[in-house]
Amino acid sequence: MPITIMGDREFENVPSIKSKALRINLNENIYGTFAEIGAGQETVRNFFRSGGASGTIAKAMSAYDKDFSDAIYGVEDDKRYVTEARLKKMLSHEITLIEERITRDKHPNKLFFAYANTVATIDFAKQYKGHGWVGIKYQVDPHEAYNEISLHIRFHENDARLQQNTLGILGVNLIYGAYYKYDNPKKLLRYLYDHIDKDQIEIDTINFSGPRFEQVDNRLMSLQLVKNGMTDAVMFAPDGNNVLPAKILYKKNILALRGSFRPVTKVNMDMYKRSLELFIKEKKVSEENTEVIFEITLSNLRAEGEIDERDFMDRAELLCSLGQTVMISNFQEYYRVVEYFSRYSKERMGLAMGVNNLVDIFDEKYYRHLSGGILEAFGKLFFKDLKVYLYPFRDPETGELITSDNLKVHPRMKELYKFFKYNGKVVDIEDYNPEILDIFSREVLQMISEGKSGWENMLPERTTSMIKEHNLFGYKEKVEQGA
Repeated sequence: MPITIMGDREFENVPSIKSKALRINLNENIYGTFAEIGAGQETVRNFFRSGGASGTIAKAMSAYDKDFSDAIYGVEDDKRYVTEARLKKMLSHEITLIEERITRDKHPNKLFFAYANTVATIDFAKQYKGHGWVGIKYQVDPHEAYNEISLHIRFHENDARLQQNTLGILGVNLIYGAYYKYDNPKKLLRYLYDHIDKDQIEIDTINFSGPRFEQVDNRLMSLQLVKNGMTDAVMFAPDGNNVLPAKILYKKNILALRGSFRPVTKVNMDMYKRSLELFIKEKKVSEENTEVIFEITLSNLRAEGEIDERDFMDRAELLCSLGQTVMISNFQEYYRVVEYFSRYSKERMGLAMGVNNLVDIFDEKYYRHLSGGILEAFGKLFFKDLKVYLYPFRDPETGELITSDNLKVHPRMKELYKFFKYNGKVVDIEDYNPEILDIFSREVLQMISEGKSGWENMLPERTTSMIKEHNLFGYKEKVEQGA
């Protein structure tokens, strides 16, 4: 029995990387292939060093030369190598080979796996940090179909050797988690960072598939990435599936709308349509190369306490059903959103917002953590010639219409606001629908929660039908309670 000392506290004992690799090596049934491209063979190295690797490793390879890689896995349509498509080809190819070469009649209990990564580490000039795709295709029962976990990483370290070491640790964590933590995917996510600091590497996309993950919603897994601080933002495509932010944003003109979208109202959609009309009229902006992002912040999701996953899913489903791309972010300040977009694109950017949001931007309290205060934030916000498209607000008490001409900011911010206003950085949306200005999503939600009628006319027709058909925001329960 271990000795305990007065004052000891319970804590989770995290197995070392060597212990994880050794546990897998000592399992007589786990057997597979390691295929690593772009950063050496850092994952399999841990298994070789731990001992007993001959019982686990069928093959370890690195098709580093592009021609060799193409000869083995085929040529990608976009001629790129660090892609999700490449990773999936690698996993499928290696599983097919092991199934062909290790016969089931001789090895009926073997649990086959293929681990693969395709990465680009930091460049020589240290301008490009690097990124990559990592995944595993594996069995936990020899008579069952394969499961698959794939994820995209971004490196933050400034040395290639450090990045290689981090990648090797992540690979061991992934393989270990796939076999021993698959019953709790949320915990599996957290364990990917065992012995890795979140400043070293970022996971911005993850997908689970296969029989062991049939009940897993990958959008909720993406939400966990943001909640756990593993990334600052995740995205869902209009089809509702996780999508790599770089795939959506790369070299695009970007127009972003932030809101609660709880639910999406006619005001939200009118703001979107009118701001987009103005945005595509800007120089060097074409509709074909423009991406509109509907952003929901983590602080917004937490507005009522802990994040309600069902509520989150309801919002995401509604926006996706309207054909929109959704971003969940950890950005409270708008300048951080612009900085994030600037990772992927140097093209024109715009923000569509209501009057209250613009007034908040000119509130100094949000920038006290910056050494340069609000001036530093505004330098980051507007340095890309960004424009704000302002949707008007009607004061419910006075009936006055508030636009960029008569909105009130703090007296100390008046001159700063005038500077941006008169330099064309704030553009009023003038062609709006005045009949819908009194619609607020919080009032719609309250009407739904109280089982009242009349809210249907405040939402786009598609949104109304989705809420009723899919029982979003607890619609059916409220109707039954009202009855």
